Amino acid sequence: MKNGYSNLMKKFKIIITIFILLILYIYVANITLIPKRIILLENEKYHLKKFFGVNTIETMSASNNNGNIKNVDITLFGNKVKEVSVETIENLKVVPIGKIIGMKLYTNGVLIVGMSQIENIDNELVSPFIDSDVKEGDTIVKINNEEVENIQELKKIVNNSNGENVSITLIRDGSLVTSNITPAKTEENEYKLGLWVKDAATGVGTITYYEKNTGNFAALGHGIIDSDTNKLIDIDSGEIVTSEVISITKATINNPGEIRGTIINQKTIGNVKKNTKFGIYGILNNLSSLNIDANNSIQVALRNEIKQGNATILCSLDGRTSKEYNIKIEKIYENNSYDNKSMLIRVIDNELIDKTGGIIRGLSGSPILQNGKLVGAVTNVLVSNPIIGYGIFADMMVKEMRK
Repeated sequence: MKNGYSNLMKKFKIIITIFILLILYIYVANITLIPKRIILLENEKYHLKKFFGVNTIETMSASNNNGNIKNVDITLFGNKVKEVSVETIENLKVVPIGKIIGMKLYTNGVLIVGMSQIENIDNELVSPFIDSDVKEGDTIVKINNEEVENIQELKKIVNNSNGENVSITLIRDGSLVTSNITPAKTEENEYKLGLWVKDAATGVGTITYYEKNTGNFAALGHGIIDSDTNKLIDIDSGEIVTSEVISITKATINNPGEIRGTIINQKTIGNVKKNTKFGIYGILNNLSSLNIDANNSIQVALRNEIKQGNATILCSLDGRTSKEYNIKIEKIYENNSYDNKSMLIRVIDNELIDKTGGIIRGLSGSPILQNGKLVGAVTNVLVSNPIIGYGIFADMMVKEMRK
């Protein structure tokens, strides 16, 4: 009888322990999910999840912040566990642009896009990387503690190794990784690692807006992904240039169209600082080449101001003149802050459909306007129906720009 009671108590204690650990996990997880920094547009409200024992401000209102950075304490049963910084952007106005631009992005280091066997000096096929921890998508930033900024520097350092084992420092998913490779000597008396690499990427897209007070610009509404690794390119620097439209391929069902433009012999109009999943950002320094009126600014809309129904997108199909085309905002995903599919939009403008077939590559970043305000930018197309696509909220681009 006593053994039965003892076993029952042991099981009860285990259940209680598991329950307590589960509750602690829920608290820790919820507190961790509260961001350390929150950026709000003027009059925007941010709702923090409230749960028992945790004291938060349920609604943070930017109108009470007066344009300053305000610290908010998060407490658990009276003890401070986290501090949240709340920053307000007051009376934000931007100049919508909607013009095609070219982009040149230079990677932070040298990006590995492939691996292959090479023929060594003995006419043997070898794979120097085979026993290393190097992977496609890694970025080489150092070899033997020497910084690598481009392919030329990579070749020089590897050749200077004279076939000795080299230490390679890589960036992988935001973390530093170290590995080792012994280069192989080829018939041309060069030493190679068997890695396919690149240090730059180019393309065309649409610039969304310009902020007169800071000189900042935003474009694309999505990040630039490397076509070989399918990963966001980690850039060191970049520039945007004017672009001349060469041709437009119309979209059809399951065949996305595109605007083809050239960036050869074009004028530099700005520097790229960031490539993020919500767009590319930087500084404009040659407004005259864009031929825009910097005084033609409009307000950025809050999410609760955006309505289903008529709107327009501003884009340039000839590379010179921006024009508004009619669309409908069909769905609004107001709580979405994790990707660039904030709104479902439909092109209803016959002229745009006749010229492009709908939303095509190159139009990403085209400003979405409604009731005289910037509400977002075009980001994606529904491949099965190219007159339908997605847009990102303007406030997400503004906040990403200010991070």
